Amino acid sequence: MTYPTDRPRRLRSSAAMRRLVAETRLDASDLVLPMFVREGATEPNPILSMPGVVQHSLDSLRRAISEAAEAGIGGVMLFGVPLEKDAVGSGATDENGILNVATRAAVAEAGDSLIVQTDLCLDEFTDHGHCGVLRVSAGSAGSITETTVEVDNDATLLRYRDMAIVQAEAGSQLLGLSGMMDGQVAAVREALDAAGHDTAILAYSAKYASAFYGPFRDAVQSSLVGDRRGYQLDPANRREGLREALTDIAEGADIVMVKPASGYLDVLSDVAAASSVPVWAYQVSGEYAMLEAAAANGWIDRGRAIEESVLSIRRAGADAVLTYWAVELALSLRRR
Repeated sequence: MTYPTDRPRRLRSSAAMRRLVAETRLDASDLVLPMFVREGATEPNPILSMPGVVQHSLDSLRRAISEAAEAGIGGVMLFGVPLEKDAVGSGATDENGILNVATRAAVAEAGDSLIVQTDLCLDEFTDHGHCGVLRVSAGSAGSITETTVEVDNDATLLRYRDMAIVQAEAGSQLLGLSGMMDGQVAAVREALDAAGHDTAILAYSAKYASAFYGPFRDAVQSSLVGDRRGYQLDPANRREGLREALTDIAEGADIVMVKPASGYLDVLSDVAAASSVPVWAYQVSGEYAMLEAAAANGWIDRGRAIEESVLSIRRAGADAVLTYWAVELALSLRRR
C-alpha cells in the first residue's frame, strides 16, 4: 500500500499543536467597540434590532468605558444621538452637543487605557439623515416638475472641517471620517494642522452602500430620506474600494477602513496588500444582528461563530476590527 508523504493533519493533531501553528491570532487590543450615546438619556436604552447593544446615558457610558478598559480592548468609537436635528447638522459642531460632551466624559474615564475615537459624519445630526449638506435642484419632465436632492460634496467638506476642530478640542484621539465625500481626508487634515491639532485620521475609505446597515439606523434613530448610493460605493465594485483607500492614504489618512467587513473580504484583502498604513474593518450592525438571531434560534454555536467571524476578518488582512462583540470577545480570550 502506498501512503501519502504529505500529511498536513499532523499539525492539527491537538489543541496545543493547532495553537502553536495558528497563522492568525485574536488579541483584545485589536478590537474596537462602537458605542451610542443618547442625549437626555438617564439610563441605557436597549436597541431591539441589536440584542445586547444599547444607547448609553452619560453615566452608563462611563461605566462601559471602564469595563472596556478593564477588558483590554484597543479603543471605542462614539456615535451621538441628539434630541434635535436640522438641515446642516448644527449639533455636530456644538461643543455642548451630545457627541462632544460624551467624548470629554469618555476621555476623562479612559485616561490612557484605550483610544477614544469619534464618528465624524453628519448623518446622525441632520433631519434628512444624509451625511452632508443637501443641494436641491428643480427640473421638469414634460408637465411634471421633478426635484432632485443630492449631497453637496464641497459644502459638506466645510462642515467636516468644523466638526474636526470641535471633536479634536473635545479630546478625540482618532477622527473616523465616514461620510464618503471626495477630498474629505485632505480637507480635515488641512483644518486640523492649521488649528494646531495633531489628531489622527481614520478614513472609512471603502464604505459600501450596503443593506447591512439597517439596525445601525435604529441605533442612531436615523431620519434618512432616500438612500446613499450617490456617495457610498456600489457593492458590485472591487477595484474602486482599493482606489478609494489609496486616495485617502495619499491625502494623509493615518488608518484606512473597509465597511462592511464580512461581505467585502476581497476588498479588505486588496487594501491590506497595497496599504502603507494600518487597515481596519467594521463588522456592522447587520452582521451582528444576523448572527445573534441565528444563535437565538439555536441554529449556530454563538460563541464559536462570534470568534470565527472576527477571525475571518483578521485573516483577510484587518489589523483591527470594529465589532459590537469587542468586550465580550476580549473577556472570552482572557479566560483561555
